[in-house]
Amino acid sequence: MRIGILASGRGSNFQALIDASEKGELPNADLVLLVVNNKEAKAIERAEKHGIDWTFISHVNKDRVVFDSEVMAKLNEYNVEGVILAGFMRILSNDFVSHFKNRILNIHPSLLPLFPGAHAHRDALDAKVTKSGCTVHFVDDGVDTGPIILQKEVDVKPDDTEDSLSSRILVQEHIAFPEALHLFSSNRLKVTDNTVEILAP
Repeated sequence: MRIGILASGRGSNFQALIDASEKGELPNADLVLLVVNNKEAKAIERAEKHGIDWTFISHVNKDRVVFDSEVMAKLNEYNVEGVILAGFMRILSNDFVSHFKNRILNIHPSLLPLFPGAHAHRDALDAKVTKSGCTVHFVDDGVDTGPIILQKEVDVKPDDTEDSLSSRILVQEHIAFPEALHLFSSNRLKVTDNTVEILAP
């Protein structure tokens, strides 16, 4: 399955997918293209180092639908079948989401549906929960509301800060995202009524 990755920053989850791929853990996924909307994104270096094509598409002074259509055109040019959001700091338009329905995977640093949005770690600490973690989900037209593929838990410690909690959850993200992409690219995910069923191999 041909996979495109959208990123805006350091791309550590992108690197986790590259590492998994190079270890043979993603036999059915081919990472063919990185799209960035930030010329300074460290994800670019990662793509170049591992021989993955990349392109920069600016979103500045562009209508969201126009920007998304440019990204979509590039993904289509590469015959991309699945899209990974690896720290992509843009909300996708309904047109984009519809075009790739149940084919866009995102990772969020909380146990959804708890703490959606941009401040998941802060929200978890404010709520004084004892467990948090990460969720890989399909993207729909809401914010962090799409069908959940899998989750990984971490304990929240009494002395945790946003940074310490974030760093422990990130370790789990780097395990969860390759695992979810493997299931997806192996056609083992079936979505019915906003619920994901993992099919036997």
